[in-house]
Amino acid sequence: MTTLSKETQKKANIILIAGVLFNLSIGVLYAWSVIKTKLIDDWNWTSSEAGLPYTLAIVCFALAAFFGGRMQDKIGPRKVVTCGGILVGVGLIISGLVGNSHPMGIAIGFGVITGAGIGLGYSSVLPPAIKWFHPSKKGLVGGLIVGGFGVAAVYFAPVANVLLNKFGIETTLLILGIATIVISTPIAQLIKNPPVGYVPPAPANLKESIAQSAPSVDYTRGEMMKTKRFYLLFPMFLFSSSAGLMIIGNMSKIAKDQAEISDTVIIAILVAFLAVTNALGRIAGGYMSDKIGRVNALFVVFILQALNMVGFIFYGNLALLVFGIIMVGFNYGTLLSVFPAITADQYGLKNYGANYGVMYLAWGLAGVAAPIMADYFYDIHKNFNIAYIICAIMMASLIFVNYLYKRNLQTLNR
Repeated sequence: MTTLSKETQKKANIILIAGVLFNLSIGVLYAWSVIKTKLIDDWNWTSSEAGLPYTLAIVCFALAAFFGGRMQDKIGPRKVVTCGGILVGVGLIISGLVGNSHPMGIAIGFGVITGAGIGLGYSSVLPPAIKWFHPSKKGLVGGLIVGGFGVAAVYFAPVANVLLNKFGIETTLLILGIATIVISTPIAQLIKNPPVGYVPPAPANLKESIAQSAPSVDYTRGEMMKTKRFYLLFPMFLFSSSAGLMIIGNMSKIAKDQAEISDTVIIAILVAFLAVTNALGRIAGGYMSDKIGRVNALFVVFILQALNMVGFIFYGNLALLVFGIIMVGFNYGTLLSVFPAITADQYGLKNYGANYGVMYLAWGLAGVAAPIMADYFYDIHKNFNIAYIICAIMMASLIFVNYLYKRNLQTLNR
């Protein structure tokens, strides 16, 4: 077994920073809300048409994460991450070249190609980062890595808004695509697994964490899917993600219709603010789950998000909308750091990429159901109230599912 040295610790920190920066470079998904508004206003697309590329991107994101996690387990993360970054850029470039000539062109370019690239890259930077650090830091490390992806909209949304107003939709997509390839490709070369036999040491004065009380065994993907707790975790991830994805995909529309905000700069700032709270939720939620346990962290999220979804019906001004954004961002962000950590806790690190790829399909299914459901009811009623109520009911039901999961863990630990 190798031991930790200052040089090795430096390498671990480099991989962590590179993972954060790479996710920052490919996080265009969360800026789609700004682009969607332009498609509706400038090209007269319906809400459903403008939402299709986003929905397809989430589906392809999840499917590519499923395959990418397994690929990086087998051939190493660097090649998969590099391929992912290139595909993100290529998809954006194709979307820009196709333009308004055919809605399906952008759906394929952004939805399929860019979405697949995001999935390959996203799924392949997290496993090596977690392997470089002690298990007691899984939540925090995972939160930092996925936080990079969430906070990307902080600059993507304002930059996209400026480009859209100055150059139009097609040129904006071209610029974003070229920039993504130029920035992400060199960063991807830094992503790699620790050496064989590497054992990260425990931090000084480590206290046993509630989050680490469950046994960590190296399950294969098939073995994981035979456990009862997998069939509790999967629907929890699926339904809990729906609320956040629905709000993220429609933030611009919600601000415009409910709070009567017409200034595109303010709307872009709100989208960026949602990204900030999303990213902070990933980091703070991951850290919280390391301290109080994954199950307890999920209880907090489910209760707060259920109440917040009901509240969204009444968020009719800027101040209330900002409050709702803070709650959505924190709760949704926490999910994206807690579920990777739960997967590592329960099923080990050896096959972590493949295992979390399966778990991440739940997020992809949520990305299909939630936006389509929201767009469907919006096109009928010209508001999202029914979608809010449905999400609130789902979040409330997950409190009981999480209780069943807790009971299952207690049975395992007896």
